[in-house]
Amino acid sequence: MSARLRVDWPGCHARGLCHELLPEIVDLDEWGYPIVRGEVTEELLAEARVAVRMCPRLALRLET
Repeated sequence: MSARLRVDWPGCHARGLCHELLPEIVDLDEWGYPIVRGEVTEELLAEARVAVRMCPRLALRLET
């Protein structure tokens, strides 16, 4: 199964928690907004689901 993280840009407040929880595929730009690199692998799926649930602004979505 392949999945991708999507960011709701208007909802994101650049807190960086997604990067802390999933540094393997989420970088931060110079203002702290997430840059998602590539697809969520099977090995990272559980961590990606945690990042989606923990986002304080509910600005992340996991799409399959």
